[in-house]
Amino acid sequence: MGIIVQKFGGTSVGSVERILNVANRVIQEKEKGNDVVVVVSAMGKSTDQLVDLANQISAKPSKREMDMLLTTGEQVTISLLAMALLEEGYEAISFTGWQAGIETEERHGNARITNINPDVIKKELTAGKIVVVAGFQGASNTLQITTLGRGGSDTTAVALAAALKADQCDIYTDVTGVYTTDPRYVKGARKLDAISYDEMLELANLGAGVLHPRAVEFAKNYNIPLEVRSSMENERGTIIEEEAKMEENLIVRGIAFEDQVTRVSVLGLPNELTTLSTIFSTLAKHGLNVDIIIQNTTSDNKTTISFSIKTGDLEDTISILEQHKSELKYERIESESGLAKVSIVGSGMVSNPGVAAEMFAVLAEQEIEVKMVSTSEIKVSTVISGEHMVTAVDILHSAFDLSKVTARV
Repeated sequence: MGIIVQKFGGTSVGSVERILNVANRVIQEKEKGNDVVVVVSAMGKSTDQLVDLANQISAKPSKREMDMLLTTGEQVTISLLAMALLEEGYEAISFTGWQAGIETEERHGNARITNINPDVIKKELTAGKIVVVAGFQGASNTLQITTLGRGGSDTTAVALAAALKADQCDIYTDVTGVYTTDPRYVKGARKLDAISYDEMLELANLGAGVLHPRAVEFAKNYNIPLEVRSSMENERGTIIEEEAKMEENLIVRGIAFEDQVTRVSVLGLPNELTTLSTIFSTLAKHGLNVDIIIQNTTSDNKTTISFSIKTGDLEDTISILEQHKSELKYERIESESGLAKVSIVGSGMVSNPGVAAEMFAVLAEQEIEVKMVSTSEIKVSTVISGEHMVTAVDILHSAFDLSKVTARV
């Protein structure tokens, strides 16, 4: 007998019928003799609908009030699922994130979990109940309701698993596991039997939507056994663990991509040692995430710094830079939107030089211009024109033989 944490995403609970299906999956785990904690997202597209309502009221709604609004979506799901379990004769109780003891920093819209007090959940598990928890939410120490960012229910589940010292955490979604790339775009995409924490963290950070990056961080830091599975089909998923065996000796294990990328260039900066730290600490203080960074020094001893951001952050980024122009001492700002980021990931890249060169050669053959590049030991990211994104993913998937992956039966 152990503690199992199950997480079901929005698609998995998108209707009453699907909530009843989730209840059956939960009951199956309970019947094995395990204590079960279930974390759920809001139903289907209900979060998008709430955002749309807010946008009808305000072009730039208060972040605090958005958190108040959006957390209601998960509360609908937890109560309905608890009702479904009770109807089947199983003791169950639902909790919001803050009722479940999830404490966060006081940052609205993208808060981080700072602590979890699992006593309330443990008490209910000891009483034999199935505990249903709202994902994506918590509260600060001043009782301000916060959200964990899009996809934060994954983080809730893994963080609870760590706090409860759970035996396993299963992430149920609308796909059967982690694929070499998004199968909706590439027909040859294949499911992986296993992938390492580090590889999954890179893929999640680079746009693969199957898992939230913070969830993978928690799993790695606390060594939580994690499996991504289908909520609709009863088959094995993808195990995420410390060291995953190389499948077919592939150097590259996956390709991630995301659109809505913008390149911002700050020109005419002073060529000083503190220039980089000043500009990026200024942006960080306002909660703006910067991705790929390139620095160039011109012949007149001025510095140009280019970096990529999410297109939705462009307005705020330019506004903040303009507010600090006298401090930063730059001449002008330029931006280019309509870009995309395509990345290859694989632990085999550490011991196989030339992978980046092969990636660039494949893109060049298709006359796809690489505008920015970022590398680590296990990934290479390129920023290209958004119109070439799907083509780039397809040809790279083929070039690195990812369609040869064969999943277990």
